[in-house]
Amino acid sequence: MIERPNVILILTDDQGYGDLSCTGNPVLQTPHLDQLYDQSVRLTDYHVDAMCSPTRAALMTGRYAARTGVWSTLRGRYIMRRDEITIADVFSDSGYRTGIFGKWHLGDNYPYRPFDRGFRESLSFGGGVVGEIPDYWDNDNFTATYLRNGTPEQHARYCTDVWFNEAMQFMEADETPFFCYISTNAPHGPFNVHEKYSAPYLQQGIPKQRARFYGMIANIDENIGRLRQWLSDNDLTENTILIFMGDNGTSMGTGITADGYPTDGYNAGMRGKKTWVYDGGHRNACFIHWPAGKLTGGRDIEPVTAHIDILPTLIDLCELNPPDVKFDGTSLTPLLNNAYSNWPERTLFVHQQQIDHPKKHKDFAAMTDRWRLVHTGTWRAPQHELFDHKRDPEQKRDIAEHHPDIVKTLCEDYENWWTDISQRFGEYSEIPIGSNRENPTTLTAHSWHGKEGIYSQRHVRQKERDNGYWAIDIEQDGEYEFELRRWPVEIDTPICAALPGRTGVPYVDDLLPGEALAIKTAKLQVGDIVQQKAVGESDTCVVFHLSLKAGSTRVQTYFDDGIDAPPGAYYVYVKRINPA
Repeated sequence: MIERPNVILILTDDQGYGDLSCTGNPVLQTPHLDQLYDQSVRLTDYHVDAMCSPTRAALMTGRYAARTGVWSTLRGRYIMRRDEITIADVFSDSGYRTGIFGKWHLGDNYPYRPFDRGFRESLSFGGGVVGEIPDYWDNDNFTATYLRNGTPEQHARYCTDVWFNEAMQFMEADETPFFCYISTNAPHGPFNVHEKYSAPYLQQGIPKQRARFYGMIANIDENIGRLRQWLSDNDLTENTILIFMGDNGTSMGTGITADGYPTDGYNAGMRGKKTWVYDGGHRNACFIHWPAGKLTGGRDIEPVTAHIDILPTLIDLCELNPPDVKFDGTSLTPLLNNAYSNWPERTLFVHQQQIDHPKKHKDFAAMTDRWRLVHTGTWRAPQHELFDHKRDPEQKRDIAEHHPDIVKTLCEDYENWWTDISQRFGEYSEIPIGSNRENPTTLTAHSWHGKEGIYSQRHVRQKERDNGYWAIDIEQDGEYEFELRRWPVEIDTPICAALPGRTGVPYVDDLLPGEALAIKTAKLQVGDIVQQKAVGESDTCVVFHLSLKAGSTRVQTYFDDGIDAPPGAYYVYVKRINPA
């Protein structure tokens, strides 16, 4: 009898299907991933979402991301509902040690943080990208303050190296089986990487940003090699399930036309890239290696599969206690065991909803083993297109008019799917304040609900004039202190003040100076309560005290400089100071 296997799930950020030499990239060299490819079972028609947070939510739950409250990377719509059961919950409940090392991007506050969601050990950062508004100020890929189980901790090594080093330390801590989630923020921009990784591509005439992107992948590949050697040295290779995949289509590996066709670079001939619902936006690599389970040998599995299948599959492979959850995905064990006759025909779906409130029919694809029904409305008038995936993987020949019956069937499938997943679209993943589990609570502009949505510390530096509201759950009656800031507390700079630029850091993009603001007043609105105060030139924050009752509400702030619509406070720190 095989002992319970360990599991390592590696998810890279913005690395598409074509960003590997084993999938045909003529420039990029990924020898360690190529070796894993040669030794693994490969899902050749494997799909994720077209953007990162939805992929992560689906991977964590085995359910379509929109069903879990996640359909965007911004506007608070990346926060996964608190009642979802995660892959870490399932492994933990079955006696596994669980750890995450790297990107989370499914919520920055209690109860949405990784260590609230079943991970017993976590080392991560705020937001979805190093340098986003929830991240520690001025973090970069080389020197950064990360969060270990919520506590700031400084690191002075390259980000991807940190994630793999920490993962290996976690895995060797004791002999209990582990589930280890290594979620790199590379090769997502900013494309900051040591020149020893990017120089080989620059020397071949690859455009600078793509060369740096490839350099980040080269570093990932190096770490894959280190990890596999470590597994071998510690006699863990045989009974460890190692899964590798990317989170959406490539961001920098190819250029495309307005219709999504490749113009340069490499994307395995696919149409579209990140954010697109053609295959280039969401088809990705997935390698599964487990020698003890006979998942080896470079075998291909061709039926259409998706991220939602991973959790049900691991429950079967690891004989975990199944949760009382209706998965959207299906266990792939019949396919892994070559039992194709037991595999059902099914239609899978991808959509792209980088907005606050989802819109039916916006940018979706319905997929079967043979067909792709694609509906786009982003770059031109909405229309249905039908492609025969087997004969036309590049999606060049729309044959919808020749197969109206197929179009009708897939449209009906989509209508039923939308009706099913949209039942809770009117709900918010509210951020609690006043909780004993997190007090004070940090609110950032990254989770504003509203029309636009800002996300980067660069936007804060450049005083982007945006505003929105937070959906809040006041957990307890009491007296609350609201501290409104333009700059985060870790740099404690006056609201109106400029900030020096950041230049000359080796291998790191320069940051523009932070622009001054002539703020005159600050206003806070919590539900129907509105308070306003003057802002002094040297004030680093404006503090309000309110008596609040428990319940759901909205919080919005305004920094009024007399110009147009007032922007909001990019950072608000909320503390319950007295119970009622």
